[in-house]
Amino acid sequence: LMKKMKLIKKIKSKLIVSCQPVVKGTLDNHASILALAQASVNGGASALRINGEKNVYNIKKKTKVPIIGIKKRKLKNSEVVITPFCEDVKSLAESGADIIAFDATLRKRPVEINKLIEAIHKNNCIAMADCSNFYEAINATELGADIVATTLSGYTKNKTVPKNPDFRMITKYKTNTHNKPIIAEGRFNTPKLAAEAIRRGAHAVVVGTAINRVEIITNWFVEAMNK
Repeated sequence: LMKKMKLIKKIKSKLIVSCQPVVKGTLDNHASILALAQASVNGGASALRINGEKNVYNIKKKTKVPIIGIKKRKLKNSEVVITPFCEDVKSLAESGADIIAFDATLRKRPVEINKLIEAIHKNNCIAMADCSNFYEAINATELGADIVATTLSGYTKNKTVPKNPDFRMITKYKTNTHNKPIIAEGRFNTPKLAAEAIRRGAHAVVVGTAINRVEIITNWFVEAMNK
C-alpha cells in the first residue's frame, strides 16, 4: 500500500505521455513505440501510458518511469476496448505495468468493473478507471479504483467528439467528498490546456495525440492552412 501511495504521489501535477501511434501507421511497431517512449521521457514525461504487454515489457526494461499499461481489443459484442478481460490485467502486470487502466464505463461489458479492479489489486498494481462521465467516476471510486480518469469523455456516444477537454468532469469530481485522484486525459492538445487541468485540480495530465501521433499533428497544420 505504501508503495502505491508513493507512486501516486510521484506523478502529482506531472505530465504522463501516452505512446500509442496511429494504428497501422508508420510508427506502429515495437521499435518505434520504444523510441517514442524514450523521447517522451527525455522531454520530461513522469510516466507513460502504453498499449500491449510486449510494448510494456520493452519500455519497462529501458526506462525508469512508472508505466500505465492497457490492452486494447476490438470485441464483437461490446464497445469496451480498453483492458476488457482479467487475463489482460494479468499479462500487463507480468510485463511490468505499475498502473493498469481499464474501461470503467457503464456500457455492456464482458467483465464487471469490480472484477477487473480485484484482478488489478491481486496483481499488486494500481487500478485506474477510464470513465466517460462523473457518475462512472463515482461508481468506479465506490468499487475501489485507486485513480479515475476522464479518458473516455466525449468518446462513448456516437455523436461528434467535442473539441475541448472535459474540464467540468474534473471540477465536479473534485468537489465531491471521498474523491480519489482524477487524471485528465482526452483532448489536452496544448500545453495551456494541460496546465489548466492541473489548475482545476487534476492529479496529472495524460497527453498522447499532440505528442506522439505525427500524422494527426501534421494534419492539424494542413487543415488550418487550407481554411
